[in-house]
Amino acid sequence: QLARIQTDSIVKMLRELYPDLRFEIVAMSTTGDKILDTALSKIGEKSLFTKELENALERNEVDLVVHSLKDLPTSLPPGFTIGAVCKRENPLDAVVFHPKNRGKTLSLLPEKSVIGTSSLRRAAQLKKKFPQLEFRDIRGNLNTRLKKLDEKEDFGAIILAAAGLKRMGWENRIGQLLSPEDCLYAVGQGALAVEVRAKDQEILNMVSALHDADTVLRCIAERAFMKRLEGGCSVPVAVNTVLKDGQLYLTGAVYSLDGSDSLKETMQTSVNYPQQSEDGPNDDVQHVGITAKNVPGQAQEAAENLGVELASLLLSKGAKHILSVARQLNDA
Repeated sequence: QLARIQTDSIVKMLRELYPDLRFEIVAMSTTGDKILDTALSKIGEKSLFTKELENALERNEVDLVVHSLKDLPTSLPPGFTIGAVCKRENPLDAVVFHPKNRGKTLSLLPEKSVIGTSSLRRAAQLKKKFPQLEFRDIRGNLNTRLKKLDEKEDFGAIILAAAGLKRMGWENRIGQLLSPEDCLYAVGQGALAVEVRAKDQEILNMVSALHDADTVLRCIAERAFMKRLEGGCSVPVAVNTVLKDGQLYLTGAVYSLDGSDSLKETMQTSVNYPQQSEDGPNDDVQHVGITAKNVPGQAQEAAENLGVELASLLLSKGAKHILSVARQLNDA
């Protein structure tokens, strides 16, 4: 249902921009939708929610695919690109409480309360901050997870992305928004991406009107950070970005699975560059899988470099060890 709402919102924007075009929506399910009894981090498949959709794109059965950007690997298969990154919804994580805990916050829950989350990133940060709570895997789409929370006594609360709840119209279920001090969010969280065939200029030009420049720059920095760290679903990597007065600030962190070991740093760079003339030789340069013709190339480059430099700083301080231990423990 959420995927459908997200797709409909993109199509609505495109219809407003191109009233003469006809858009047909094709629904399909992916590996990630089908394997619901295993933690995401254990399935070990990078393109969990994307592969089937990309196959359809490759066979020209569809022309564009709508994803949550956080589901897209930092390296796309050859021949594909992210042709649009739309204005980001609130990227923070949200706590939804069991009806009996309504009005509480995580710190006020009874000791040993069980919190449901399928994200190693969320669990690692919150275990450290709330050692009195227990964290357990919960899978399924939003509807399923809320049902599991409300109808059983297994969970005192669950953690979800605020963006998904908002898009579903369930904002009233958010009992607590987790600030970046409590919980840094996932790379690309809250942003929608439109994936297209890289060589399909017509489609690329059409969807590029949906790019939101601020979101593009923030997400390029986040994705570059993740890519340099070689992070994915199976390790806890988290970020927070702020773009203000032409300065892009990136906070990035890596965690051990129980949150006891972590590294966190912040860096900034200027992204205040003018848009250069349209048809340069670098017309279709991709930055961590994103093609954004209408965002200044130098700004994109600066954002990508920021992500790479911050990751390199963390690696120089021992991030590789933290991540490889996390990966081994998770695999075990």
